[in-house]
Formats: sequence, C-alpha cells, structure tokens
Amino acid sequence: MNFLAILGAMHGAVAQGVLWGIMTLGVYLTFRILNIADMTCDGSFALGGATCATLISKGMNPLLAIVISFMVGTIAGLITGLMHTKLKIHEILAGILSMIALYSINIRIMGRSNIPLLGVKTVVSNLKDKFNLSINSATLIIGIIFCIVLVIALYWFCGTEIGSMLRATGNNEHVVRAMGADTDKMKLIGLMISNGLIAMSGALVAQSQGYGDVGMGTGTIVVGLASIILGEVIFGALGKKMPFWFTLISVLLGSVVYRIIIAVVLQLGLKSTDLKLLTAVIVVLALSIPVIKKHVAHRRKAMPEAK
Repeated sequence: MNFLAILGAMHGAVAQGVLWGIMTLGVYLTFRILNIADMTCDGSFALGGATCATLISKGMNPLLAIVISFMVGTIAGLITGLMHTKLKIHEILAGILSMIALYSINIRIMGRSNIPLLGVKTVVSNLKDKFNLSINSATLIIGIIFCIVLVIALYWFCGTEIGSMLRATGNNEHVVRAMGADTDKMKLIGLMISNGLIAMSGALVAQSQGYGDVGMGTGTIVVGLASIILGEVIFGALGKKMPFWFTLISVLLGSVVYRIIIAVVLQLGLKSTDLKLLTAVIVVLALSIPVIKKHVAHRRKAMPEAK
C-alpha cells in the first residue's frame, strides 16, 4: 500500500471537498431549512461552471465571473420557485423540470459540451503563480476563504427577520402563514440563495479543475445529501443542541469527509465506475447510524428492568 499516494490523494480530496462544501451549504438550505428536496442543483451546479468557463475564456475577470455565476444560479432557483409556488407544481417535479431544461441551456451558454481553461487565468492559477503553490494548495486556500465568508454571511442572514421567517417556514409553514408572512416569498428567497451558492461552487470547481463541462453537475444532489448526513452524524454527535454556526461548519466538514472517503477507496483499488454505488452505501450507513444508536440505547435501558 502506497501511503504517500494516499496522503497526496487526501490533500487533493480536502481541497475539492471545501469547494464542493459550498454546494453542500446550498443543498442544506433547501433540504434541511426549507424542507424541500430541490433537484435543480444538478443543473445549477453545471450552470455555474458553464457560465464561469465561458466568461473567463472570453477574458472576463475570474472573480467577476464567479459573482455572475452566483446571480445566474439565483435565476435558476427563482424559476423553480415560481413553478412550485405560482403554478403549484410539486417541488420535486419543478426541480426536475428545471434540471432538464438547464442541460440544454448550459450547452447554449458554452456553445459546446466542454470548455477547457488551459492557459487561461483563474483565481486558482493566479494564486498558484503568485505564491508558487501547488494546484491543491491554492484550491484549498481559496475554498477556505470563500467558505469563511459564506458561513459568516449565512449566519448573519439567518439571524435577520427574513432569515428567521425562512427557517420558520421550513419548520411549520402553516404557523408562519397564520402570522401573516408570505411563505411563497420565503421559498423563493431560499431557492434563489441555495441555487446561487450551488452555481458559485460549480464556478469555483470549474476554475480548479481547468474546464467547464455540461455533465459536471450529474449526481450533485446525492453528493450534497451524503455530505450533509455525514456532517450531522459525525460532528452532530458532539452535542444534541448545536449552535447554527456550528451546524453550517459541520456541513462543510461533511463534504470534506465524503471526498476523503472517496479518495482513499479509489487508492485502495475501487473502480471509478463504482463511485455512485459507494455514495449510496455511504448515505445508507450514515442514515442508519442514528437508528442503530437509538436501538442500542433502548436495549441498554431495558436490560436493568429485565433483571
């Protein structure tokens, strides 16, 4: 077993995990806070990568391209939200329809299925060249900076009146509506921010890997859910009532853990074609851990009574 190869793979996995963690924050916003399983993310992740790659290849500043990718992602979330809230299309179906439409839109944006960024200045290559870093180190630094800013921004936003209403909408929509708040508006805001973050993640991943591809978002929803569950199971065990800022960080760390697991098993000989199977197994195991813990605790309580 080549431990140096595994360590090198883990370094790259941590760097990618941080970038994908931004996507996980977006999925967490809809899946856990709004209680909506939004399928748009598969398309909006690729939308961010396609938009960013196209703009950079035409000479735009890479940071500005990331901002525009975020804005384009919010439009994708808005469309899904309008289909769900105004046309009364089921949330899952609305997301699937947006995801399907975005595949064609992404090809329209790029003009082809793939845009390479070799020799083009990106935020990663600029930092790499300026400080003589490796690609993985530059990616990790940029990812950490973005994650810190986004966690602070989300923590602040969720503490505002609108953010509190957004969280309350996911907990009990009927009570919020009875208080006179517009729950449809809250859903639209949540879906827009969520898909904006997902598109931003896609833009950063495209700059890190050196190309934008129409299929780069395939399976994003599964990866996001796996990361959220891993973060909650592993880091949620530190306390029953975690502060919201710690929950956001645990979601990011869950993404890193997921990437490390994938990198290690690939180094151990697993075929890349088996990754989707592995992801499904990871999600099932992570979901089963709380059930197993509850069952064990129940049996321990029952044992003294049996005696």
